[in-house]
Amino acid sequence: MKKSLLVILLALGLQPLLAQQKDIPESQLPLEVKQVLDQYLEILTTSQNLDEAAERFLAIAGGGLVNPDGLSLRSSVKPYSLKKDFENVHFYKVPVKIERVAKTQTGQAGFGESAIAGDWFKIYIAKANGGQSAPVHIVMPKNHATITTAKVIQIGSL
Repeated sequence: MKKSLLVILLALGLQPLLAQQKDIPESQLPLEVKQVLDQYLEILTTSQNLDEAAERFLAIAGGGLVNPDGLSLRSSVKPYSLKKDFENVHFYKVPVKIERVAKTQTGQAGFGESAIAGDWFKIYIAKANGGQSAPVHIVMPKNHATITTAKVIQIGSL
């Protein structure tokens, strides 16, 4: 099954995308990226409700999770992906246990002033009961005029 999927992806001309992703040891994860991951899970586990979680999450959200001006979450984030993670975070180990880190250098995430490019980290976190891990995507921006800190760019997998 995996081989046939790989053949299909290669046939579609997606070799550059496949070649860009590289698993790295957790020890190579930048401290700032790990801190943002910890902060995200802390927001999910300590917020009293989804509204509070959304308000607090805005500080570390980026890319397509925020509006082009970067000043608010996109309207679909809170009722869907953030809500899913907020409701399911109790299934995951806290403090976080990282099972795998994939690093990718790619184009940009988001639109307008909030669009960011740089090193992307797809960090798989362990479930408390040993089930399948889930990814949280964080980017470490490069060459952005105003965004200089790591940002969470994809959620909703918990």
